[in-house]
Amino acid sequence: MLSEIVGYLILIICVLVGVAFVTLLERKILGYIQIRKGPNKVGYGGILQPFSDAVKLFTKEQVVLTMSNFLAFYMCPVFSLFISLLVWVVMPYEIGLVSFNLSILFFLSCLSMGVYSTMVAGWSSNCKYSMLGSLRAVAQTISYEVSLALILLRFVKLIGGFNLDLFNKYQNTFWLVLVSFPLAMVWFSSCLAETNRTPFDFAEGESELVSGFNTEYGAGGFALIFMAEYASILFMSVLFVILFLGSSPFSIFFYFKSVMVAFGFVWVRGTLPRFRYDKLMYLAWKSYLPVSINYLIFFLGFKMFCFCLVYN
Repeated sequence: MLSEIVGYLILIICVLVGVAFVTLLERKILGYIQIRKGPNKVGYGGILQPFSDAVKLFTKEQVVLTMSNFLAFYMCPVFSLFISLLVWVVMPYEIGLVSFNLSILFFLSCLSMGVYSTMVAGWSSNCKYSMLGSLRAVAQTISYEVSLALILLRFVKLIGGFNLDLFNKYQNTFWLVLVSFPLAMVWFSSCLAETNRTPFDFAEGESELVSGFNTEYGAGGFALIFMAEYASILFMSVLFVILFLGSSPFSIFFYFKSVMVAFGFVWVRGTLPRFRYDKLMYLAWKSYLPVSINYLIFFLGFKMFCFCLVYN
C-alpha cells in the first residue's frame, strides 16, 4: 500500500514536470509557426520559463470576488487538477502501480467528472461571460464524449477486455491505426474538443467571451486550471499512442510517439481557425457519431465472422 502511494506521488511529479515542458514546447512551436521567437531568456534557450511563470502566478495576489459563491469558486480549479491527475492511474505501467481490469471504464468516469468542474467554475463566478463559457463547454464535452465512448466500446469488443494493458499485447506486430485510420482521426479531433483546444475552444472563445469560463480566475486559480488542461492534453496524447500506435511505457519509442501526438495538438492550434459553434455540434452529431456507430457494427460483425470461422 505504501509503495503504491509513493509510486503514485512520483507519477504526479513526473506528470507535472511533463506539463511544464509541454507548455514550453507549445510556445516554441507557435513561435516558429508565426515566424517569431518563443521564450528564450530564462535559462538556456528559455528552458526555465515554465517554472518562472509558475512562481509568478502562485505568488500573485488572489482577487476575492464579493458576488461569487466563494467555496465552489476556489475549489473548482483544485478539483479539476485532481481529476486530471487521477486519470493517470489507468496507464499500463506493468510495475504493479494501480493496474486494474476496468481501466477504460475508470477513464470514461473521470472524463465525465471533468465536466462538473467547468460547469461549477462558470456558475460560481457569477459572471455572464463565465456562465456562457461553461454552458458551451458542457454541451461540447457531452457531445464528443458519446463518440469517444463508442470508439472505446469498439476496442473493448475487439480485444475482449477493459484493461489498457491488452492493447500492448495485441499490437506487438501490427498497429491498429493501420486498419482504422479514419477512426484514429475522429478520436484525435474528439480529443481536441474534449480538452477545449483550437479549433474547438468555445469554452475560452476570447473574441466573444473575454476568456470563457475562467474569466474571473487569476493567480493560483488560473494556474491550476491551466495545469489541468495541459495534463489532460498529455494524457490524451499518451492514450492515443496506447490505442492506435501500440507501445509499452518501458519503450523509448512510446515517449517519442507521445511527444509527436502532443505536437499535433499544438500544430492544429497554430494553423486552424476556430469553428462556428453550430458547426461544432453538427460535426459531433451528424458526422462523428454515425462513423463511430458504423465502425462498431463493422467490428461486431468481424468478430462474429472470425468466431464462426474458428469454431466451424
